[in-house]
Amino acid sequence: MPIEPVLLSVTPILTYRGNSPLTNATGFFFERKDRLYLVSSLHVFIDKENDHYPDRIEIKFHVDPHNATSTTDFSMPLYRDGLSSWVAGTDTAGEIDVAVIEVDRGALPGGVVFFAFTPDNLLGPKETIEIATPMMIVGFPLGFQDTLHKLPVVRHAINASSFAMRFQGNGYFLTDARTHRGSSGAPVVCRDTGQHRKAFPWRLLGVHSARLDVLGRDVEADEALGLNCAWFADVLIALTKQG
Repeated sequence: MPIEPVLLSVTPILTYRGNSPLTNATGFFFERKDRLYLVSSLHVFIDKENDHYPDRIEIKFHVDPHNATSTTDFSMPLYRDGLSSWVAGTDTAGEIDVAVIEVDRGALPGGVVFFAFTPDNLLGPKETIEIATPMMIVGFPLGFQDTLHKLPVVRHAINASSFAMRFQGNGYFLTDARTHRGSSGAPVVCRDTGQHRKAFPWRLLGVHSARLDVLGRDVEADEALGLNCAWFADVLIALTKQG
């Protein structure tokens, strides 16, 4: 049975410093003008606040569209000649917790199987998302996955803030999914019911970043908010622009 395409657009990310494993996260593929990129949260590649300085990552590709148990690992350096291989950006509110790193197609093992979002999967200028629209976060919370088939799991969400407005002026909107460490960098998507994206019928809405909390919350008396920030996916246009 063929694998659901959206599951093949997402990969686990393992970060390393030398041969020492550090953390696990989520990434997804984005293609623009025949160039392939891996997208994740910036803090996956570097996180000064938490003294996280990996020098390479390892991702996973499937190699048989009809047999999900068949996979191969692919290592990518995060620095070349002392310069970062990844590209991050800012908006008017400051640094954005999204980064992309180009995947060298020529170095990929033969027969890899994956799907990639493209600019066509982003919302058009006249498209919008209503409040409480059902959406999904596809990723690897706490590294959890279908270990036999090496596939991500899906968490249901709605947008918990107005999609038409940047929450508190920042470049993200809110979702209400239950999330964990390891989901950082996961795509936030909703199914497209029209014909515009019928080859890969998903609208890429955002990049999941982190859970939000309230300063001063009484951890014994008050539950966590259960809200997350997702950076608007249109930032990928700027991050994949070639000079």
